[in-house]
This record gives sequence, C-alpha cells and structure tokens, in this order.
Amino acid sequence: MKKIIVSTLAVLMACPAFAGMNNPNQGSSWTMWGLDPYVGLRGGVSYTNLNYRYNGQKESMTDTVLQGRAALGLEVCDKVRSEVEWSIFGKLKDTHDFGTAGSVDVEAKMQTLLMNTYWEFGPYQIVRPFAGLGAGVAFTDVKRSGNGIERHGESKARFSAMGTMGVTFDMERFAVDLAARYNYVDINSGLHNFGADVGIRFMF
Repeated sequence: MKKIIVSTLAVLMACPAFAGMNNPNQGSSWTMWGLDPYVGLRGGVSYTNLNYRYNGQKESMTDTVLQGRAALGLEVCDKVRSEVEWSIFGKLKDTHDFGTAGSVDVEAKMQTLLMNTYWEFGPYQIVRPFAGLGAGVAFTDVKRSGNGIERHGESKARFSAMGTMGVTFDMERFAVDLAARYNYVDINSGLHNFGADVGIRFMF
C-alpha cells in the first residue's frame, strides 16, 4: 500500500511538470497517430453490493469503500476520448445469517481493467457534461468464514462493464472531471458498484 501511495504522489507531481512544458497557445507538444494523449488520476467513494449465494440462500453483502483509478487515454476529437483504466477498490466486509450455516463473514477485494469511451456534449468550451461506457475484466478475491464452517476463498477474473455520467472542466492543459459511475461484475450472483469520484487529466 505504501508503494502505491508513493507512486501515485510521484505521478501527481510529475504530470503537471510535463504538461507545463508545452506552450499554452498551441496544441499538444506531441501526438500518437495524430491523437492527443493524456494521463488521468481519480479517487472517490463507492457503495458495493455483492449478491452472495451460500447454503441454498442468497444475501446482499454491502459496504462503502474507497476507490482509486488511473487512466491512459487519447483525445480522438473535441467531443470523444478513449482510454485504458486501471481501478482499485477497497475491501468489502459484511456479515449475514445463511440459515442453518449461521452467521457468515464475507470479504471481497476487486480491481478492474477497462477500455472506456466518453462523449462530451454541449456548446460550452470550458464546462461540458459527458457520458461514458466501458468494458473489460475484473479481478476479484472473495473469502468467507464463520463459526463452524470451513474458511473458503476464491479468486476469479470475470467480465465487467461500466457506465458513467458527469461534467468536465476543461482548462486546456488539464481538466477536472466529476463523475458518477456504475460497475457490474459477473461473479457469484452479481456484483454492483455505485461510485462517485473526482479526477484530473493532464494533456500532453
């Protein structure tokens, strides 16, 4: 965890420095296939609902967790951008009664790797709403334990999809994004994650 925090702080400090090297009156100092690249960092809070089935019963395991996201993307045009995003979610912890099995503790950790596309709309130059869709894979680790039951853990890679809506504040060299997101992961009887985050994108 310390290594992740240190690395994130280093990127946060380095990105404005590189972005600031460009002439603010020109476009990006370099492009990839004619497209403008960017790096995005995001953080926020999310509510996770894991529909967990055990001992013939299904219960909703819920928790509020922190989330962090890092993205590498390309601006296709003024209205469209695409990116690859890596997300890390805090550990879900919840306890429910599963009939004759009694009280069962469930813990779930998750990371996602998604390909996202966003559409910005509206006539405004600085403040614009956006909507986005993404799909990829989620890496999950789910464990259960309790009195009188065998401890069990299962790690899986499963399909994940994301939908988002928000607003961006475009400052040319960087942009601030406020977003509400929904993530679905195809594990157990379905994992649903509802989150909100604030992020910053540095254009190069």
